[in-house]
Amino acid sequence: MTRVMVVDDDADIRELIRVYLVGEGLTVVQASNGQEALKKLEATPADLVVLDVMMPLMDGWELCRELRERYNDLPLLMVTAKGESVHKVKGFQLGTDDYLVKPFDPVELALRVKALLKRYRINASQTITLGDVIIDRSAFEVRLQEQRFALPLKEFELLYKLASYPAQIFTRTQLIEQIWGMDYEGDERTVDVHIKRLRERFEPLTEEFHIATIRGLGYRLEVRS
Repeated sequence: MTRVMVVDDDADIRELIRVYLVGEGLTVVQASNGQEALKKLEATPADLVVLDVMMPLMDGWELCRELRERYNDLPLLMVTAKGESVHKVKGFQLGTDDYLVKPFDPVELALRVKALLKRYRINASQTITLGDVIIDRSAFEVRLQEQRFALPLKEFELLYKLASYPAQIFTRTQLIEQIWGMDYEGDERTVDVHIKRLRERFEPLTEEFHIATIRGLGYRLEVRS
């Protein structure tokens, strides 16, 4: 059974989220603040965490940071009353995978939870299929019908990262840290150069996906239906 932890100091909101997630066949564990959440996760691992920002003892910012340090592959969905772009950027920089602003539609939240779980399962499989495009991490190659593309390592890792989480926004800082590493001494323009190369390689050949620039935030891969 897939287990979701909901962290919010408002018991009514926790219950609202619980009802809709249980309706989707998910098991829900609740915590009222970040400290309680970390203790419960040690005893009972979760497959995804929904977390609020404004909480006592340990707020959502610190909890997000701690979760990323301890559980690198745990999907995080941040729910908060703070809707300004600067707060969204901060959330993504700290490692949240998605962001929903209060007041929210609980149906939308449940759909986003399911989408996040699906993305992480795709990532674990090592192979991503986007229509007629196959991105194979085991062979470090991209296959498009009869064509095979052996990309430079960083280009491949960047494409694989974006394709693992379609529609998720990654900041340039996140991509630098996750692809090039924390000790990388170059600047964020490196990301722009690699994105440009990926677009030049694949956009003339396929309409299955597009790497979009999100002004003020970063990049995301959009799958075209």
